[in-house]
Amino acid sequence: MLCRNNNRPRTVQQLRVRRPRLATSLITGLLGLPCAVGAQAPAGAAADDDDVAGALAPVVVRAQGSGTDRWRSPASVDVVTGDDLREGRPQVSLAESLGRVPGLVVRDRQNFAQDLQLSIRGYGSRSSFGVRGLKLYVDGIPASAPDGQGQTSHFPIGTADRVEVVRGPFAALYGASSGGVLSLYTEDGRWPGEWRAGFSAGSDGLWRLSTAALGRTAPPDQPGWSYALSLGGFTADGARAQSSATQGTANVKLSREDADGRVTLLFNQHNSRAQDPQGLTRAEFDADPKQTTPNALRYDTRKSLHQTQLGAAWQRRLNDEQKLELMGWWGQRGVWQYQSIPPAAQAAPTSAGGVIDLDRAYGGVNGRWRLDRAMGDGARLGLVAGLSWARQNEQRNGYENFIGDRLGVRGRLRRDESNMAESVEPYLQGDWSTPLWTLSGGLRYAHVRMGSRDHYVSAGNGDDSGRVSYSGLIPVLGGRVQVLESVQAFASVARGLETPTLNELAYSPAGRAGLNGALDASRSTSSEIGLRGRHGWGGWSATAFDVRSQDEIVPSLSQGGRTNYQNAGRTRRYGLELALDAEFGPVTLASAATFMQAKFRDGYGRCAAPPCAAADQVPAGNRIPGIPRQQLWLQLGWRPDWARGATLGMEARYTGSVPVNDLNSDHAASATVFALTARHDFTRGDWRFQPFVRIDNVADRKWAGSVIVNESNGRFFEPAAGRSFFVGLDIRAKR
Repeated sequence: MLCRNNNRPRTVQQLRVRRPRLATSLITGLLGLPCAVGAQAPAGAAADDDDVAGALAPVVVRAQGSGTDRWRSPASVDVVTGDDLREGRPQVSLAESLGRVPGLVVRDRQNFAQDLQLSIRGYGSRSSFGVRGLKLYVDGIPASAPDGQGQTSHFPIGTADRVEVVRGPFAALYGASSGGVLSLYTEDGRWPGEWRAGFSAGSDGLWRLSTAALGRTAPPDQPGWSYALSLGGFTADGARAQSSATQGTANVKLSREDADGRVTLLFNQHNSRAQDPQGLTRAEFDADPKQTTPNALRYDTRKSLHQTQLGAAWQRRLNDEQKLELMGWWGQRGVWQYQSIPPAAQAAPTSAGGVIDLDRAYGGVNGRWRLDRAMGDGARLGLVAGLSWARQNEQRNGYENFIGDRLGVRGRLRRDESNMAESVEPYLQGDWSTPLWTLSGGLRYAHVRMGSRDHYVSAGNGDDSGRVSYSGLIPVLGGRVQVLESVQAFASVARGLETPTLNELAYSPAGRAGLNGALDASRSTSSEIGLRGRHGWGGWSATAFDVRSQDEIVPSLSQGGRTNYQNAGRTRRYGLELALDAEFGPVTLASAATFMQAKFRDGYGRCAAPPCAAADQVPAGNRIPGIPRQQLWLQLGWRPDWARGATLGMEARYTGSVPVNDLNSDHAASATVFALTARHDFTRGDWRFQPFVRIDNVADRKWAGSVIVNESNGRFFEPAAGRSFFVGLDIRAKR
C-alpha cells in the first residue's frame, strides 16, 4: 500500500521537506547496530535469483515472470551480482563495477555534488546533471521522477543482492523516458542470521565504513519477519581542491511471507554534503587537470541533499496460476546547491540567481494481475495486466549567491515556483513459451502531464506558469528461438517516448513567458537482433542494435540566466555489443565491448548568445555528444594453488574519444586505464574475513573521465583520478 495514501496527492506545502542536516557522527557510530539488532547465526543459502531480494519488480521483462529462467526471455537483461559489486572494490560508486555490461556507459565524475553519468545505447547521454532518459529502481521504488530525471546517490551497494540492467526494446515496457533500466535489489533477511561490517580507505582521503544485520525473528517453518538492516557512510577529501564530500545512507527491509503471498516494507534515508569542483575548460585541463576552476573556490560551490522514502509491497496468490501484486512508495527530497554564477550575469531580470533550493515530495502506486499457466509439452502462457501511477510535487526557489561583496552566500529571492509532474500508465504483456522458442509482446500507454505556478513575477520577468501533457502508445514485440542446445537467437522491436524534464520545459524561447509548450517529446524506434550461448565454461552474447529517433531534445539558446530547449530532428544510434564470461580452472575472464555510431541525421540551428551566426549551425552528421564510439572492458582473475583463498586480478578499460557538445567543437581524448587487485578470503570459526588491496589507474594516465555535455561556459572536462591506492576489509560473523 502507498504510505499515508490518500485519494489524491498532498500539496507541496503539506509535503515540504525539512532542510538537509547531515549526521556527521554516522560513520563513527556504524558498528553499534548489531548490538541493537541481535543478528542470529550463519547465512542461509540464497533462493532462486528471480524471487530473492525483490520487493516487486517494476514491470515483467522475463517470459512468464518469476518462475522462468532469463535464458527463455527475448529481452536483453544483464545481471551483476552483489559480490561483483563489492569484492576488491571501495564500494563508493556503481561506476566501479558496471563496466562489465555492454551498451552501458557509466562515468565516475570524481564530483560527489553531481550524480554518475549513465547512458544505455545512447539514451541519457545528453544529460548535463543527474540521470535522464533511463528508469532507475531500488527494490522496485523508482529513483526516477515522472518527468524523467533520476539519481543513483542512495543506491546501497553494501547490501545489494544484484543489479539488473535492461537494454534494448524491452526497456520500453517500463514506460515513458525508459531507454534503458537499472534496478538494484537488496538482500533479504535469512535464518540463521548474519552480521557484517566493512571498511575501506584510500587515496584522496577516502574512508568508508558500513555495517549490516540480516536475519529472521523465527525459523523458516514458523511465522516471522525477515529483516535486513544496514548503515553505510564515507568521507573523502577529493582528487581536486573543492571536492570533499561526506555521505551517509540507512536502509531497512522487512518482509513476511506465507504459502499464499508476501508483504515487504522498505525504508531508506540518505544524507550528503559535497563541494563542487566543477569542470575545466580545455586550456585549464591541458595546463593542469588536477586544478579547480577559480570560480568554484571563489563562490564555495557546494551541494547538500537529504532524502527519505518509504515503500510497501503486497503479493497474494489467488490460485496455482494467478496472483495479485501491489506496491506503493512515498518520499521527500531536499537540495541546496550553490553555483558560481557571477553577480553581473544575475543582473538580468530573468535570472534565477545562483543558489538552488529544491524541495520535492513524490509517491506512486504500481499494481498488477499476473497469470502463469502450463499448457502441456513444456509450453507456458504468461499474462500481465497492470497500472502504474506516479506524481512529484516540488517547490523550487532561486536566490542570488552574493550579498554585497560577500560571495557564496544566499542573497535575494529570484525564483519562486511550484511544479508538478504526474504519469498514468496502464500496461499489458503476454508471453508464449516452449523449450524451443518464446514469443513476447507488450503494450503500454503513457500519459505524462506537467505544470508550473510561478509566484515570482516582476518587471522584465513575466509569469512562467503553464501546463503541458504528452501521451502515446508504447508497443514491444520480441522472440527467441533455440538454434542449438547451447545457443539461442533473439530479436525485438519497440517504439519509445521520451518527455522533456521540468528543467527543460521551464522557459519559453525569445523572452516569452510561460512553459515551453512548443517543446515536444522525442519518439524513437528501437530494434535488436542477437545470439547468446551458455556452456560448461561460461557464456557469451553478441547483439546488433539500431535506434532511430525524431524530435531529439537539445539546447537552443542561453541568455539572461536561462537555457531554452528545442527539438532537433532525427538522430540514429547503431552498433554491436559483445560480452564473454568464462572460467578455466583457476583463471576467470569477463569482458564487454561496445561499438556504436551515434549521429544527428538532421542539422539544426542553435544560438548560445544573439546575434546568431553560421557557426551556431549543427550540421547533419555531427556526433551526438557524450557517447564514445568504442568502449572495451576486460577483467582477469587468478586463484593460485599456492595461496588458498587468494585471488589476483587485473582490469583494463578503454574508452574512445567523446564529443563534448552538439557542435563537436572539442573532444575528450580516448584513453586506456588499468587496475590491479589482490584479495583473500579466509575463515576463523564463525568469522569470515575478506581483505583486499587495489590500485586504480596504474599508469597514472591523465584523462577526462567524463564530460559535461553542452556546458555553456566551456567547462566541459571532468578529470579522472590519477593513480589511486585502496585497502579494505569485509567481515561476516555467524551467530
